[in-house]
Amino acid sequence: MTTQIDVVIPTLNAAARLARTLAALRGDGHDLCPSITVCDGGSRDDTPAIARQAGASVVTAQAGRGGQLAAGAAAGSAPWLLFLHADTMLGADWAGSVRRFTSHAANVGKAGYFRLRFDAPDPRARRVERLAAWRCRTLGLPYGDQGLVIARAFYQRLGGFRALPLMEDVEFVRRIGRKNLVPLDADAVTSAERYLSEGWLARPARNLSCLALFFAGVPPALIRRLYRS
Repeated sequence: MTTQIDVVIPTLNAAARLARTLAALRGDGHDLCPSITVCDGGSRDDTPAIARQAGASVVTAQAGRGGQLAAGAAAGSAPWLLFLHADTMLGADWAGSVRRFTSHAANVGKAGYFRLRFDAPDPRARRVERLAAWRCRTLGLPYGDQGLVIARAFYQRLGGFRALPLMEDVEFVRRIGRKNLVPLDADAVTSAERYLSEGWLARPARNLSCLALFFAGVPPALIRRLYRS
């Protein structure tokens, strides 16, 4: 029997990249994810229309990725969940990797994440990718732009995503636990737009600063204000 997965994608004015993300999910004609839910936070562009044209369901929630992820997960019923950012396109071999992960009974109490890749040829992108791989391997902290595959029962047992204004991915994977995080043999190709605009050094430095503040107990709402300033 084929594993069934509900894909959940939070969006906010994501029209520029959402179509490619959705097309990649259907890429090889598999029936792994018949249900794709786009949880929109109030887009003012064509995001909802693009999602519906691609066959995805659209639900709405207050803007904020944590709350949107939670609302999107609650809208489905498949035994597995795949959380994915709107500007992250999974590699061609993603479905086989997910099938292998979900086929092992022991993984119902674990979560899988993809290899981070950027859609930029810049050598500095490769360095950030290697840093992300080290962070995942050493600290057990994959970020949301790497996707997350998790059994619904395990997700619910952990309490799901919390409606945080920032750091919702870090907070959730910490509850999953480092020993329960499994690297998947497939790429998550994400947009390099913010790195190109902010800088290949400045952007990781800002992310690291936010992470340090979060671990120090600074409320996510305050981190967001500092982050946006």
